[in-house]
Amino acid sequence: MVSDVYFPRVNGVSTSIQTLRQALAAAGHASVLVAPDYPGTVAEPGVVRVPGWQIPRDPEDRLMHPRALAAALDALDPADFDLVHIHTPFLAHRAGVRWARKHGLPCVETYHTLFEEYFHHYLPFLPKAWLAAAARMISRKECDGVTAVIAPSSAMRNALLGYGVTRPIHVIPTGLRLADFADCDGAAFRARHGIEPERPVMAYVGRVAFEKNLDFLLRVTEAVRRERPDVLLVIAGEGPARASLERAVAKRSLTDNVRFVGYLERRTELPACYCAADVLVFASKTETQGLVLLEAMALGVPVVALAEMGTRDVLQEGAGCRIAPDDAEGFARVALPLLADRAAAQALGSAGRTYAAGWSEARMAAAVAGLYQDLQADWAAVPGTA
Repeated sequence: MVSDVYFPRVNGVSTSIQTLRQALAAAGHASVLVAPDYPGTVAEPGVVRVPGWQIPRDPEDRLMHPRALAAALDALDPADFDLVHIHTPFLAHRAGVRWARKHGLPCVETYHTLFEEYFHHYLPFLPKAWLAAAARMISRKECDGVTAVIAPSSAMRNALLGYGVTRPIHVIPTGLRLADFADCDGAAFRARHGIEPERPVMAYVGRVAFEKNLDFLLRVTEAVRRERPDVLLVIAGEGPARASLERAVAKRSLTDNVRFVGYLERRTELPACYCAADVLVFASKTETQGLVLLEAMALGVPVVALAEMGTRDVLQEGAGCRIAPDDAEGFARVALPLLADRAAAQALGSAGRTYAAGWSEARMAAAVAGLYQDLQADWAAVPGTA
């Protein structure tokens, strides 16, 4: 596997890679991940770290040194591998494709991110239409340069088909590591953060990034506050939009109603944050899946969210969630009954536990392993490729 991001960089791609590798290992499939090195990185079995540089305007990420990346891949024995799995469309893509072709191996790429909706947030000095067109062109070229593509949702698959991608696209969502979301202590989290036991709490978990539509959630909080003045929106995560969002909180006089808690330790603190909430709220329109929705459901926390892009595959009305309209007042009207009636919220959360169990990491990893085997068999059957 090759990726331009991985832990300790916290995002959905890092989580997806870790979950897949762990589930594949549990099923008897070995993998090696080549990924960037970060300050303070701790050595991890099966992970090869590549030095690089900090990316301008993005202090969390690292750009791997191309020569160091090529050297790291060339140090691997191709006889130990059946295929190459790429997880990001940047340096990892080019290096992974080069190494796969050099050694006659099939190459699959998971397209985790809808870059068409991301680039303009980070390159605001360039025309949005130009950036979207460039993202579509790059995505099409890269997908058609590998043996097969994995999309985490049908919406992502449809987007890639709309770009003109001709390679086979297989919809395999990221699996949920159920053992990490089986228990939590929401009361202890509230106590640690000075949140009263009866205070109504909405939580957002994820990157604090412009494309996550967090300003919309501030407007939702304003609308909810008119009926529940003590409502609290807890924002768990970090990202480039935090400073802008903090200014918006102050400007809207929401300081007493919004709490930033930053990144949380994944095994105990993150589940506790979910369970401290009466409802998880989510408004992103660019998700290729929306794994945090399933994490909340697995813990019995009801979800109120927009059904946009990849979240459409996850959200089923009544199965742990309520689907809200794309306006702040309407969203607030859906959330308010769950904040007012904890018995109703618990009943919806219980349905979510059952629903989330069907998205286990073992099930999704089995689908990926099956695809690996099919690709390897097809590759070996073509003269001159094996």
